[in-house]
Amino acid sequence: MTLIKSISGIRGTIGGPTGDTLNPLDIVKFTTAYAKFIGNQKHQKGDISDKKPLIVVGRDGRISGPMVRNVVVGTLMGMGYDVIDIGFATTPTTELAVRMAGADGGIIITASHNPRQWNALKLLNSEGEFLTAADGNEVLRMAEKEDFQYAEVDKLGTCTIDESYNQRHIDSVLQLKLVDLEAIRKRKFRVCADTINSVGGIILPEFFKQLGVEFEILNGECTGDFAHNPEPLEKNLQGIMDKMKKGGFDLGIVVDPDVDRLAFICEDGVMFGEEYTLVSVADYVLSHTPGNTVSNLSSTRALRDVTQNHGGQYTAAAVGEVNVTTKMKEVNAVIGGEGNGGVIYPESHYGRDALVGIALFLSSLAQKGCTASELRATFPSYQIAKNRIDLTPETDVDAILVKVKEMFAQDNSAQVNDIDGVKIDFPDRWVHLRKSNTEPIIRVYSEAQTMEKADELGKQLMQVVYKMQ
Repeated sequence: MTLIKSISGIRGTIGGPTGDTLNPLDIVKFTTAYAKFIGNQKHQKGDISDKKPLIVVGRDGRISGPMVRNVVVGTLMGMGYDVIDIGFATTPTTELAVRMAGADGGIIITASHNPRQWNALKLLNSEGEFLTAADGNEVLRMAEKEDFQYAEVDKLGTCTIDESYNQRHIDSVLQLKLVDLEAIRKRKFRVCADTINSVGGIILPEFFKQLGVEFEILNGECTGDFAHNPEPLEKNLQGIMDKMKKGGFDLGIVVDPDVDRLAFICEDGVMFGEEYTLVSVADYVLSHTPGNTVSNLSSTRALRDVTQNHGGQYTAAAVGEVNVTTKMKEVNAVIGGEGNGGVIYPESHYGRDALVGIALFLSSLAQKGCTASELRATFPSYQIAKNRIDLTPETDVDAILVKVKEMFAQDNSAQVNDIDGVKIDFPDRWVHLRKSNTEPIIRVYSEAQTMEKADELGKQLMQVVYKMQ
């Protein structure tokens, strides 16, 4: 079974039986439930006008995108909702479009880093942010209940095509106070970017032109037929790393299919480190606007160290963008995000945004007058091993996590955090086990001073889990 229902929406592989995959019938059901939820929200806010609810729909370059888009838009119109279809668009572009259009919500059709056979519906509120856990669960409850009523013929919704939001997104980034356009243009950067055959290949070339950056694009055709595994991890990026090793570029830039995750490659072809995307951008932001930071439990300790060096306070949140943004608002963080290359900068919006990350990173390099590798050497050095345990239908994940927690509860050298799975924090290392929100796996992340020590710690815990299955 590949259909995964979570607070951020639903995702699954295309094709197969209903209730088991992402198929037209289930897309209709969940889109209808979301529309009903948005309608209820408007009513609770006291909006009793006859004006139809307005929903923004954007999609990445996936092969299944047109089919899913047609079902989603048709369903919303059938509910009596008006739709702004912004076409090929990144996740952050769609988030910004909801706010810019004054819409009541938005649906992003993307499975983010998942392989080509996957797609998903990511659900946004009227602020262009992911639904809270409570709201997401309410949508899931409505979907299961299937108590739906569609609009009569004279009250059907309309669909407007508006493909201007890519440029509006670029404009908003270029106008950020900490984006030093003059310094970037003066530095005359030359970058190589892998846009993995999706919407990055549409928006990034135009973005680079307006930044004054010379560029070369790899896998730039927006076909959805990904040239390699789309998750921006080192093991998937040999092509661009080899290109960088030949010289001639100041920076390698890698995004995922919906352009909310961001990884850098140094001028010598060595990975900057996906975890250090947020660390480096946060260091730049904090040097200009001191304050607090937030990342999730599975992110590097380096952000904590950098934050404290700037006199701020670091806070960890449960994994998931909405959990991070909620915590950021609670502690008034000036920068935050996730160690998977997700930069969330509230001055722009509360959502991971690779364009924001690129502009702030280039500003930092330009102002410091250094190379990417020189910048990387200024940060605390940690290594994270990212492993996984594939789940079977019989696996009782909750029971396993409880047993792991109990194993370390009496260990005075370890702190155990169970707000999201189980994280065991030792003075010089940590390991975090949690069930993925996007795949049928347990993620096992571990960090230490060396990759060998980090991987060893992660695999020790994996062996414990295997014995419990």
